[in-house]
Amino acid sequence: MARYIGPVCRLCRREGEKLFLKGERCFSDKCAIERRNYVPGQHGQRRRQKITPYGIQLRAKQKAKRMYGLLEKQFRLTFQRAERKRGVTGEVFLTMLERRLDSVVHRSGFATSLQQARQLVRHRHIQVGGKAVDIPSYQVKQGEVVAVRQQSRGLDIIRLALERAERRGVPQWLELDRGAVQSRIVQLPTRQECSDLIDEQLIVELYSK
Repeated sequence: MARYIGPVCRLCRREGEKLFLKGERCFSDKCAIERRNYVPGQHGQRRRQKITPYGIQLRAKQKAKRMYGLLEKQFRLTFQRAERKRGVTGEVFLTMLERRLDSVVHRSGFATSLQQARQLVRHRHIQVGGKAVDIPSYQVKQGEVVAVRQQSRGLDIIRLALERAERRGVPQWLELDRGAVQSRIVQLPTRQECSDLIDEQLIVELYSK
C-alpha cells in the first residue's frame, strides 16, 4: 500500500494551518505552525503570490488528502465512488472518508493520530464485528462494532490514546465503551460532524473539470 512517509509537519506548514497530523504534538508549543508558520523550503518566507481560482481548488483538495492520509489515486477513486451514490456528492464523499476504518479508530480515541490508527489496523490490532480487519480503507457500516483485540488492550499507546480522547471527546455518531475498548457506529456521520477545515465543494469543482 502506497503511503506518504515524509515529515508530516511540512504538510501543515504548506497549507498554512494545523491539520492535526501528529496527535498531541499539534496541541503543544512544539507544533511546527507555532514555531515556523510559513511555507517550507528555501523561499518559504518570501511574500506569497496571488493564488488563482484553480490554485484555491487544488489547495482544498490537497488539504483533504493530507488530513485523511491518502495519496492521489486512492483519493480520486473514493471520490468517483461517491459520485455514483445517491445524495450530494461532496457530502457523500466526506462521509465515506470518515467511515474509513482508520478514521473510525482515530475518532474513537484508540489512536492519537490517523497515522497511528492506520498502523494499528495494518498490524491486526482492530476487529470489526468480532473479526480482525487489516484494511484501513474498509468502509464501516451503521451498527457495526469496532473494537481493539483482547490481546492488544494493554498496549501503552492505546491506553494513553484513550486517556487523551477522554479530554477531547468522540463524535456523536460513535458510541464509545471505554471498558470494552470498543465503539459502535450508531448513525452515519453528517456534514455538520465532519471537519470544518475542508471545503468539499471546491474539491467537487476541481474533479468536475
